[in-house]
Amino acid sequence: MQRRTVTWIAVAVVLVISTAWLLWPSAPPIRAQDRWITVTDGPRDDQRVRLDTAFFPPAGGGRAPAVLLAHGFGGSKQSVREEAERLAGEGYAVLTWSARGFGRSGGQIALNSPDYEVKDVRQLVDWLARQPQVLLDAAGDPRVGVAGGSYGGAIALMSAAHDPRIDAIVPQITWYDLADALFPDAGGGGPENGVFKRMWAGLFFSRSGPEPLSGSGALGPQRGGNGADSPDGPGSTDGADSADGTGDPGGSEGSGDPGGSGDPAGAAPAVPPTAQDVRCGRFLPEICDMYQRVAETGRATPEAVGILRRSSPVSVPGRIRVPTLLLQGLSDSLFPLGQADANARAIAATGAPVGVAWFDGGHDGGDGEADWLHERTLGWFDRHLKRTPGAGEPGAAFTVTRDGGRDPGTRRPVQSHATATRYPGLSGSGNTAVPLRGAEQPVANPPGGSPASISTIPGFGGLAGLAGGAAGLGVSADMPGQSAVFDSAPLTAPLQVTGSATVRVRVRPASGAEGGRTSSPAAGDEATRDKAAGDKAAGDEVTLFAKLYDVADGQAPALPAGLAAPVRITVPAGGAGEATVRLPAVDHRFDAGHRLRVAFTTTDLGYSTPAAPSVHVVGLVSQSVTVPVATALRAPATGPAWWTWALPLASLVVAAVLVLTGRRRGAAGHDPDLSDVPLRISGLTKAYGDGERVVDDLSFTVGQGQVLGLLGPNGAGKTTTLRMLMGLIRPDGGEIRIFGHRVSPGAPVLSRLGSFVEGPGFLPHLTGRANLELYWRATGRPAGDAHLTEALEIAGLGGALDRAVRTYSQGMRQRLAIAQAMLGLPDLLVLDEPTNGLDPPQIREMREVLIAYAARGRTVIVSSHLLAEVEQTCSHVVVMRRGRLVTAGTVGDLLAGRAPAGGAGARLEDVFLDLIGEKA
Repeated sequence: MQRRTVTWIAVAVVLVISTAWLLWPSAPPIRAQDRWITVTDGPRDDQRVRLDTAFFPPAGGGRAPAVLLAHGFGGSKQSVREEAERLAGEGYAVLTWSARGFGRSGGQIALNSPDYEVKDVRQLVDWLARQPQVLLDAAGDPRVGVAGGSYGGAIALMSAAHDPRIDAIVPQITWYDLADALFPDAGGGGPENGVFKRMWAGLFFSRSGPEPLSGSGALGPQRGGNGADSPDGPGSTDGADSADGTGDPGGSEGSGDPGGSGDPAGAAPAVPPTAQDVRCGRFLPEICDMYQRVAETGRATPEAVGILRRSSPVSVPGRIRVPTLLLQGLSDSLFPLGQADANARAIAATGAPVGVAWFDGGHDGGDGEADWLHERTLGWFDRHLKRTPGAGEPGAAFTVTRDGGRDPGTRRPVQSHATATRYPGLSGSGNTAVPLRGAEQPVANPPGGSPASISTIPGFGGLAGLAGGAAGLGVSADMPGQSAVFDSAPLTAPLQVTGSATVRVRVRPASGAEGGRTSSPAAGDEATRDKAAGDKAAGDEVTLFAKLYDVADGQAPALPAGLAAPVRITVPAGGAGEATVRLPAVDHRFDAGHRLRVAFTTTDLGYSTPAAPSVHVVGLVSQSVTVPVATALRAPATGPAWWTWALPLASLVVAAVLVLTGRRRGAAGHDPDLSDVPLRISGLTKAYGDGERVVDDLSFTVGQGQVLGLLGPNGAGKTTTLRMLMGLIRPDGGEIRIFGHRVSPGAPVLSRLGSFVEGPGFLPHLTGRANLELYWRATGRPAGDAHLTEALEIAGLGGALDRAVRTYSQGMRQRLAIAQAMLGLPDLLVLDEPTNGLDPPQIREMREVLIAYAARGRTVIVSSHLLAEVEQTCSHVVVMRRGRLVTAGTVGDLLAGRAPAGGAGARLEDVFLDLIGEKA
């Protein structure tokens, strides 16, 4: 009596929870309101430009803080749509837009200039202030934050400097000084003395140009695609807005708006690009001209530095005074950690709250941590826009993503987040001097700077992951004769470097190489000889690339994050040049037994280097490298969580409840009239989280002795149907009965089902025979019921049965999996793509096996895309499309009903394509 009471209490609790879950009102879908907004910008405020925008009202209605969400370079408003929907779902009014010169917006790219893009954002804030869904702090002053990555991160910073109405910002992987980012000098000489990032700069300008006519276009402009960015599509409002509320009946004057034709599909006519289009795309002419000059010379002109700095936070010292969360990637050779560090120091000097996070990502790849970045962004805005006490991580001023090992269940990498209550900067909270060994070494700059050493490949950082390593590791290579290396002794204890190490280097001309150059001018060339004499008197300029490697015996040296620090050193005539070099900022653990290696190379693939050949000698002024540490960083424990220990106990309790309730449900779950029917599916329905039905009111019956082909294109719902048939997932509606018994997870009738779905899975160190025996023992059924001999005969593996499965080919694994499914000679056999990996003779043998198996009164269901094989093997077919039944019946009837009069017989392939609407 007591046991029955406990059982009914458990059932009642489950019913109450299930009913509450079903009846709980779901959040309404987030719908974007696409529209044009006209802004006026330019140095004289005389340029009218239409911006393609999307407004996402806050879920739940009412007034809410607003977020301006900016896209990266080459993107559009569509690039940030998913994040906009997430923020709107959290109760924010979100406005996204395609910046001038991008997507379908008009205008030309001005690199976030105060005269152009910054003025545009100010007028977008004006527009937000007039929306009834936006919370106001005062008339015309909405409570608003700005977030964005890379190009979008810079507009967040610049807008905060120029518009006091902006209340909080979250810039990601962006710059402080664009001139310094494109012309870095690790010796502190500034961009005028810097080394040009020619590959990154080239990618910038290629991404603003016209779409490629063929090829992948992987580095081309990132459009919304398929007209998805069209502001005239579903959900749009009534025409165009002007930022001043006057409307825009006349279009955009002088905007060059490619989407202004009003074509609702967003399709542009096939107009050949002009010479200016292919030269610089949609950049302003003065920016285009600047790039052309610096790309040719490889040196920053004062004009170039001025243009780039006007679009940079370095130009507005003390004017960014709002709470700022800086999210910078650890794998980023375009905007490395030093750019975020400079932003953090400048903003903190105003007294504004600043948070800094270094995450696993950046322009060179990495995990990206999209969900974690969303949670940090949401927490920051909750604290500073919604004014929610304790939101976010108020005690974590500095966070670094580190390797947390691997998940014990999935074996996938796990990120751990170390935190500190204050940001120590790139110099760390302390430092350690690590002695280095190595004499002076000659290095050569090759003619034309080729072949070049490689630290990373700009724009292709993911290649390292394809090669099997982490982003930024595994693609670095220093050319022989071009590098000088200085190693430490093996470390006696692990060393965690967090920040930017420093080393002092000396460079002098090589003996016998006049002025460092490897050849002298021809004797008769007086002008060249005079120039060489002048150059010798003035000395040389030497370009080097400093790198910090992690070296372990027996392994290739690893370059953390694939970063190099360029430095240009002046070598006076007859003397030596010296410089203190700040190595790339990293967060990297050097294990005990590993060595630190400081390398100086003369070339790097991503940079512009001298074309003239030369030889110089490189040595260290001080035989040590000073590395920063951040001792205050604390990482959470990475061991199994408490719930992993409690889970087995909870599972036992749940299992006991299921057993007790299952005994009472068993009798009610059987229909005697269907005892001889192998399978009946009635009204089967299954939908996933987005509400889309994968299986929709599916019904069909399979009789004894049939070989039934379950057909349908990808996405038809076949695999989901099979998984419900096997009791792996529960249907949302309808039922499945096997021999009259309702199917549910753990139902006893599943013992009459043999299946092979979604690929074979075996213990690779065991033999094929041992795997089959182990599987059968796990069922708990008598060994004599396995019919192992018949199964082994079906496998046809011969002597390979006694070899480890890890030595098997795909076809051998496939045959072993089918044999496993046939253990016990089940009455209903379900096979998913059984002929994958089999050669033609084996396919024919498999066909004969399945036909003979069904001929003995059993039933076989085969899901396959090989329609010719299905036509020869199956007696019946069921065709699905988009989760619904298209047709069911015998193969013969299906073909006969579609055969042309007086012509050749129809093929199943033609009939199938006709049924699913794909017939050419």
